[in-house]
Amino acid sequence: MDVLALEAKSANGADAEKKSSSRPKPKPPKKAKRIVYFEVEIVDSKTKEKLLLLDKVCDYTHICILSIMIYLYLPNLSSMPKVKFLSISTDPKWYPARQSLRLDPKARCLRDEEILQTLPVGTTASFYFSDLGPQLTWGTVFLAECVGPLVIYLMFYFHLPFIYSPKYDFTSSKHWVVHLACMCHSFHYIKRILETLFVHRISHGTMPLRNIFKNCGYYWCTAAWMAYYINHPLYTTPYYGQQQVNTGLYIFLFCQVGNFSIHVALRNLKPPGSKIKKIPYPTKNPFTWMFWLVSCPNYTYEMGSWIGFTVMTQCVPVAFFTLVAFIQMTVWAKGKHCGYLKEFRDYPTLRSSILPFIL
Repeated sequence: MDVLALEAKSANGADAEKKSSSRPKPKPPKKAKRIVYFEVEIVDSKTKEKLLLLDKVCDYTHICILSIMIYLYLPNLSSMPKVKFLSISTDPKWYPARQSLRLDPKARCLRDEEILQTLPVGTTASFYFSDLGPQLTWGTVFLAECVGPLVIYLMFYFHLPFIYSPKYDFTSSKHWVVHLACMCHSFHYIKRILETLFVHRISHGTMPLRNIFKNCGYYWCTAAWMAYYINHPLYTTPYYGQQQVNTGLYIFLFCQVGNFSIHVALRNLKPPGSKIKKIPYPTKNPFTWMFWLVSCPNYTYEMGSWIGFTVMTQCVPVAFFTLVAFIQMTVWAKGKHCGYLKEFRDYPTLRSSILPFIL
């Protein structure tokens, strides 16, 4: 009995040892990540004068945080003992949106999401500062660009005084295509206004105030030029009649729906507040299948809309506006396409910029 008891006891002990050995060993505690501190020097990009020195800036600091530090520290140096003021300045406060920080005066402007530790600098880093001037939000600029043409076109459509001969004041055109053109033009800009308010998620927060005069001047003047001829009492209808008008209308409406579909797809690609870029791909919506062929189908559809409007109205100013818009949108599309190729190694090689297989 004693022998059996000893054997049972030893067996239980062996089982206990096996159980204890089978238990996963606790992982060793992770070593705390070493924080590297930088000494950041802010230099005026024009005069090369040292503005201020920021001491003990963490290596994971974003450029946007650095801009906020400049905004807070530079005008309030007496209350910030860690900041060494290196030159006397009487300039107003530089809020982050109007700041430009570069590693070299001729280099590109650093993006807000870039991190200090990923930049090609040592622990003592120099950033060149320049003032971009007063800024406006992109949403404000877009609204001004769209509201102006909408109102201006309607002024010509209703034949307000001092536009045409007094005998035509507040008269209405006898041509159906004139009324159709007004509905299409108004629909286009109302759509753009609603997209600006409820659809677009704009990556760039602001743009210089001076640009609004250039942008609005172009859109407003071209809208007035088009509206003057389309709504003129002596306007002649398209050469091929109703068939040409209908063809232009179908192209216009098709491309407007396509443009809106692309904008919705791009909105869904980016969560609110995020600046992370992703490769856009087609969705279940057939209008988004253009992503298989071009990088910027929103510009392709926009271009198609104005081609349809040109066919429908057979108006030279509209054709001129369409040509200029095509050139400008091609420049934008090529820039975005090159950006995609640089940022994503697995970017689809079949895609063109704006025109499938051509451009």
